[in-house]
Amino acid sequence: MTIFDNMVPALAGALAARGYETLTPVQTSVLAPEAEGVDLLVSAQTGSGKTVAFGIAIAPTLLDGRERFDRAGAPSAMIIAPTRELAIQVRREFEWLYAGTGARIASCVGGMDMSKERRALNDGADIVVGTPGRLRDHITRGSLDISGLRAVVLDEADEMLDLGFREDLEFILAAAPQERRTLLFSATVPPQIAQLAKRFQRNALRITAAGESRQHDDIEYRMVLVAPPERENAIINTLLYFDAQSTMVFCATREAVKHFSARLANRGFAVVALSGELSQAERNNALQAMRDGRARVCVATDVAARGIDLPNLDLVIHADLPTNPDTLLHRSGRTGRAGRKGVCVLIVPFHRRGSATRLLKLAKLEATTQSAPGPAEIDARNRERMLAELNDIEAAGEDEAAIVAEVLAAHSPETLALAWLRQQMASRPAAEELSDRPIPAFDAAKAERPDNRFTDGVWFSVSVGRKQRAEPRWLLPLLCKAGHVTKTEIGSIRIFDTESHFEIVAKRADNYARTVEQNGSGEKGVDIKRLAGAPGGGDSAGKPKKQHRKGQYDPSDKPPFKKKAFEKKPYEKKPYEKRSGDKPAFDKPAYAKPAYDKPAYDKPAGTGAPKKYKPKKKFGE
Repeated sequence: MTIFDNMVPALAGALAARGYETLTPVQTSVLAPEAEGVDLLVSAQTGSGKTVAFGIAIAPTLLDGRERFDRAGAPSAMIIAPTRELAIQVRREFEWLYAGTGARIASCVGGMDMSKERRALNDGADIVVGTPGRLRDHITRGSLDISGLRAVVLDEADEMLDLGFREDLEFILAAAPQERRTLLFSATVPPQIAQLAKRFQRNALRITAAGESRQHDDIEYRMVLVAPPERENAIINTLLYFDAQSTMVFCATREAVKHFSARLANRGFAVVALSGELSQAERNNALQAMRDGRARVCVATDVAARGIDLPNLDLVIHADLPTNPDTLLHRSGRTGRAGRKGVCVLIVPFHRRGSATRLLKLAKLEATTQSAPGPAEIDARNRERMLAELNDIEAAGEDEAAIVAEVLAAHSPETLALAWLRQQMASRPAAEELSDRPIPAFDAAKAERPDNRFTDGVWFSVSVGRKQRAEPRWLLPLLCKAGHVTKTEIGSIRIFDTESHFEIVAKRADNYARTVEQNGSGEKGVDIKRLAGAPGGGDSAGKPKKQHRKGQYDPSDKPPFKKKAFEKKPYEKKPYEKRSGDKPAFDKPAYAKPAYDKPAYDKPAGTGAPKKYKPKKKFGE
């Protein structure tokens, strides 16, 4: 019995031609008899060969006993991926995997020419690979007919939900035929994935790839501790020390990618950048340069952390620490794929050592700790590589023998060796100088223990609160100065309306109380006293504004801006001085009143008797 049993012959031939001798656990699981023709919910770690797994899983459903695809008007399979790069990579994998079946494969991804995609769909495609948004766009426009779908695959389903594609996925799955097979592949199966599977799958078979609990057995993890100002120099020296054929450096932001890729290019590295601000064509060109060998270093954000498979990627460097264990695993999973060995290096400033240790523990990984390689170590590694390259040189051919003899006759072996050495050294960037600062001592057990210094702390009150715009970042220096303590000896700070309560470590409480009783707080109008009971009593009724534990804010932050009181200068009113003398004459033109001729009014003739008026009645008459 061979690994190609229970597999479509055309796909078995493609795998054999590709050099497959064994299958990964996830690939073996989808070929099991109970997995034939049913919906699958598969979880497997990154780099486990999931693309080939769902490719061979859906082949019997698509071909239905045939050896090749017939000329069809509508696609029979749809592969949905979270990112453009992953969708393009899946298409590339399917092209060689399904080459013997005559399958026509089309891709529909954002950032590409939609008219070309429409023409490819109109010409007929058996398998469509795309991103959720672009696939939905083609469906609503009528350019993608999904009435003939027999299988739908969701690759990296958890990532698609994290990126906000739930609505698009539900639209596509609801529009697809009910009789289809639905295969969900995901690194993990959180509740939202289980809910999606329950809604759109029919009695799905749950498959968990063997060895999932053992993360990245083929990856060697190293934690390189550096002084914060020397982080970039340490990355450059790490690249020179390992001299990997292909390396990926992960940064946290686009600006960091832009800055560090420019610095590496100035230092002589063949480098490309990969981030979300680049167009799809630029991103494709960067990945193609890595595949062709024109570039050896790719500086990227987490847009390249999932699904991208670069050949001969032997080294992954975390220039910025990941924010969570999942991101660490997905970044590191770009190397050590499909049985290959790889190295993952975390560049950790001294003050972030505890965070890096906790991150590795949460990811269930172990790393060896070392300092950054210096120029002497890099030179020693370069000598080893150069001598090893000489051992691999084959004998000279007929066309080369004459030139070799001519060069040896004209120059001594020492001269030739020196010329070769100088040429080798000129082709390699020079190493960066690092300080000889020793690695600080680190107690891992202490770093993981909770801080119990304040379990029996003593509470004090200070007579400033919300109404006085109290803030911990300017209260902390005041409290330290008043009682002659350090910031590590002050615990929680709770701010109420007219006062604030703070905690002092027990062993310093009595001395603190005596100091503030004798010297006061050092600020006018601010009183500090020991609390008799639990914090929150007195005038502090109501919920406190904040509860701060030392270390949750940066003590170096500047205190809030206080507007200076405006001192209004007194106005000196001058006494009234009556002016004497002649006032200046004002030349005003004389105003001539226009003459007005009143017309004569002819009074009508009457009796001439005066008119009699009746007097008005008074009130009450």
